[in-house]
Amino acid sequence: MKVYAIILAAGQARRMKANKNKLFLQLKKPILAHTLEMFENCDKVDEIVLVANEIEIKNAEKVVEEHGFSKVTGYVVGGSERQRSSYNGVFSLNAADDDIVIIHDGARPFIREETILGSIRDASKFGASVVGVPAKNTIKIVNTEHIIESTLNRDNLWVIQTPQTFRFSIIKKAHEKAKEEKFLGTDDSVLAERLGIKVKLTRGHYDNIKITTPDDLILAENILRKNNDENV
Repeated sequence: MKVYAIILAAGQARRMKANKNKLFLQLKKPILAHTLEMFENCDKVDEIVLVANEIEIKNAEKVVEEHGFSKVTGYVVGGSERQRSSYNGVFSLNAADDDIVIIHDGARPFIREETILGSIRDASKFGASVVGVPAKNTIKIVNTEHIIESTLNRDNLWVIQTPQTFRFSIIKKAHEKAKEEKFLGTDDSVLAERLGIKVKLTRGHYDNIKITTPDDLILAENILRKNNDENV
């Protein structure tokens, strides 16, 4: 069984309000380099495929070359939607049905090795796994006029992150079905759910943030500083 990691780095990054893709902004080194480093250093990961915008593939190649990421074996052009980018990454693989495919947002640079290993373990056993953390806030359902209709039980609510990890046969079939039916989901796990797959939730950590806005960048700098202090 081989383990492939698909790193999605083709987002438009409009909310960052920067003059370049957020993944190439610096947190001591490019955000993308932090993300790739975690998968490069994970012994269970065999190969990494990087999905990027066509005009930014050279920048991605430069990050890989400068940091010596030897597990990056392919570059794939992303699509106009996250799901299309994920689809392109999955169908670029020469994988066997029982191989494991990890799909991770390039903008989540603080993923931990134990979380990656947990997602691989759970996907191997259950066929599909998503990383998440318990919701901290109370969640309410409102109508179109913003009137509260109900309050959800927080004990049953989890905030979903990445990685989302699957047997290759499952995620391939899930994307095929979504494309055939013109279904657009917010993540990869919902595509597996539509096949009737029982997706296992793998406990993650709150520092596994997705860097999307300038405020997130400030938070990321604090997380990086804390991590560096702990490693001294």
